[in-house]
Amino acid sequence: MGKRQKGQQEFFVPWHMSPDSLKGSLKMGGRVSDDQEKRNVPEGWPARFSVVDSRLESKIIQVKEEKIMKYQINEKQCGFLLKNGCFVKTLYSGIHRYIKAMGYEVVVEDMEGIVKFDRVPGEVLLEKDKAFAEKALLIRIPEGHIGILRESGVVKNILTEAEYLYWNVWNKYDVELLDMRNPEDANQVQKACLARIPLKYYKKIEIQPGELGILYYNNQVEKELKTGTYYYWVYSKDVLCRIVDLKTKSLEISGQEILTADRIGIRINLMCTYRVVEPERMIETIKNLENQVYACVQLVIREYVGRYRLDELLQQKEEISQFIFKRLKEAEGDYCVEFGSAGIKDIILPGEIRDIMNTVLVAEKRAQANVITRREEVASTRSLLNTAKLMDENKTLYKLKEMECLERICAQVGNIQVGGVDLLEQLRGLVG
Repeated sequence: MGKRQKGQQEFFVPWHMSPDSLKGSLKMGGRVSDDQEKRNVPEGWPARFSVVDSRLESKIIQVKEEKIMKYQINEKQCGFLLKNGCFVKTLYSGIHRYIKAMGYEVVVEDMEGIVKFDRVPGEVLLEKDKAFAEKALLIRIPEGHIGILRESGVVKNILTEAEYLYWNVWNKYDVELLDMRNPEDANQVQKACLARIPLKYYKKIEIQPGELGILYYNNQVEKELKTGTYYYWVYSKDVLCRIVDLKTKSLEISGQEILTADRIGIRINLMCTYRVVEPERMIETIKNLENQVYACVQLVIREYVGRYRLDELLQQKEEISQFIFKRLKEAEGDYCVEFGSAGIKDIILPGEIRDIMNTVLVAEKRAQANVITRREEVASTRSLLNTAKLMDENKTLYKLKEMECLERICAQVGNIQVGGVDLLEQLRGLVG
């Protein structure tokens, strides 16, 4: 079309409008060109034409076809036709042509899974287009519920929002609603489904062997939980579980420094065992049980050790253990526990005291050795005296003793030369 003349106006109309209808809708007279009337144009195609003032009868309305957008949609796709941002209808398999300049727009997506087109609310699409309503599945999740989306019986997704819109053409879906208003109903859900549900919607509680769980709803005791795995919805109530270890525990107090009655500082290592017997009362009345028991044992040790001197304590180590255990048994009700044993492992003395004790010990051992030596000397002297008395009373015994002495002497001498006939008298002379 050439340059627009003065008084010329431009309008946009559908191609299917007849010339007579077109003329009737114009404020100024004119006619549609024969070329336009001869065109075989599909319904809905727009075109641009020019209207010339009626005073210029020699001019005609010129129509010029604008640029056309072509859309090809296959069997598994759907198109959403919009005009100036408003939904018109849905388009299915085939070839569709629209002019963008007229405000038309087509959004194409696959008919699988969730409907991704969000330019128009789902309710509007379902209400305005029955064909779309037959191919889509609208899912609403009530308050206090959660949905499990299955495709052919297989879990595909967990639905937590209030509303979903799914294509229900090639993939057939069904939804199972889970009521979260009763916390214990979570134990009825399959573990495979729970594993896909976000943890913010439920609480998992594991009680190991030898443990006990105290279950609370909104900080109020509900019940006790034995060994096992439990699941609870947290939608309507705050769920809390306090786990108590019921197994026997050992508590070691190392290097406890205490002053004895004679003002000597010593260190004591002690060991005791205990177990919890009243878990619910312990949770409500005691904070940090181990520290409380530790402090209790410390006080009992100080109470006993402070009464005695160092020497007395060293002599009655077993009595200390028995006293401590007895006092702990008296106090176990205050700590909701039962003590199994208690005893002293070591008593450690200061360095200087230890050196003094070692010196005293050495002196005592030396004195004991001297006593033994003197005792043996006295016994030996008494034996000699008895032997002398026997030889004085018996001459034959005396002669035998002489012969023993000579025998011992001869054993120590290499060669002995004697003269004369009286050999014994000569040997006696050598000895004398």
